[in-house]
Amino acid sequence: MASGQGRVLELAVLGSLHETPLHGYELRKRLNALLGMFRAFSYGSLYPCLRSLLEQGFIVEEQPAPTTIVGGRSKIVYKLTAEGKERLQDLLTQAGPSAWEDESFGVHFAFFRHTEAEVRLRILEGRRSRLEERLDSVRTALARTRERLDSYTLELQRHGLESVEREVRWLNELIATERRGSAEENPERSTDE
Repeated sequence: MASGQGRVLELAVLGSLHETPLHGYELRKRLNALLGMFRAFSYGSLYPCLRSLLEQGFIVEEQPAPTTIVGGRSKIVYKLTAEGKERLQDLLTQAGPSAWEDESFGVHFAFFRHTEAEVRLRILEGRRSRLEERLDSVRTALARTRERLDSYTLELQRHGLESVEREVRWLNELIATERRGSAEENPERSTDE
């Protein structure tokens, strides 16, 4: 899984299978519910990902017992291996720019409960920084072109600006909560800083 989108799907699949073994349909349904309707994964991307994870030894296939098969066709259940758990932890510790981009932030965020506090904080701060850069460029562009835009385009720009501002406020709240939690867990560390 070399591509950014492939790595995002790999993280989403491994994170979901960490919760419980699932068959393909259940996995796709869980991914779509977890990540929202705007981040749907198709079978066309899911099954090649599963095949790759199988080849790498990160997951295994299990056939259900014959007595549990209902309606004729058995469904292969995918289960995380010890190597898959290690790979998931490796992916969850990656807090660089790819973790806070639009494409992957939501997936990382969905599995924050399995992520160390320091990594969560770096991802949240990186995301906030990226959005603040975006706000600055949109505001600058809007100031230069405001008089040339029709009312609908201007309204669309304003809506986009408000959405990003709202996400920055949300991130500020999450960062403050993370810092409070970290200070409560490590009181000696917060007094040293």
